[in-house]
Amino acid sequence: MSFVGKKFPNLSVNAMNDLGDTFKINILEEAQKSNKKVLLFWYPKDFTFVCPTELHAFQAALGEFEKRNTMVIGASCDTAEVHFAWLSTAKDNGGIEGVTYPILADSNRNLASTLGILDITDEAYNEETGVVTVEGDNVTYRATYLIDEEGTVFHEGVNHMPLGRNVNEFLRLIDAYTHVQEKGEVCPANWEEGKDAMTADRSGVANYLSAHAN
Repeated sequence: MSFVGKKFPNLSVNAMNDLGDTFKINILEEAQKSNKKVLLFWYPKDFTFVCPTELHAFQAALGEFEKRNTMVIGASCDTAEVHFAWLSTAKDNGGIEGVTYPILADSNRNLASTLGILDITDEAYNEETGVVTVEGDNVTYRATYLIDEEGTVFHEGVNHMPLGRNVNEFLRLIDAYTHVQEKGEVCPANWEEGKDAMTADRSGVANYLSAHAN
């Protein structure tokens, strides 16, 4: 089920920060109470391969997100203790030391299950034993959610495990959505900050296409 255009699920989840503190985060409440946008990105597992490259990439761009009044929050189904062990591991040893944004520890998978982003396939129920078995690691795909100041999801995307994300695309999407919020215009294909937008009517698209014929 898509959550675009809907409120983000109202669930509190354990989280860990770089100081070793475990606390609860409710993404919906964070957006609404702080009056900020939220970028929430999920990754499959701590201590793996593509994952640390993404966490460091989001950290490197953290200042750009903060300029856009946007909080960055990571998430996986690992425990808070495993998160802290990874946060305490040096970058040149495959760790994420230096990451400062919070990381959700959805180890009971309440939020990931609600979002429908777990890699579960081929559920089977054994009538004799009452046991349900599944294929897959029961971890999340590389899902990303952009949430506005009212807690409404305005972008969601899911990558398969081997495919790392392009952090700059999320900055572009935030810029575009902010332009819509502030100007009331819509953003055409390949729009970037400073480029022409257009009004959402017949004359708007006609004028835009004629001005950008090449």
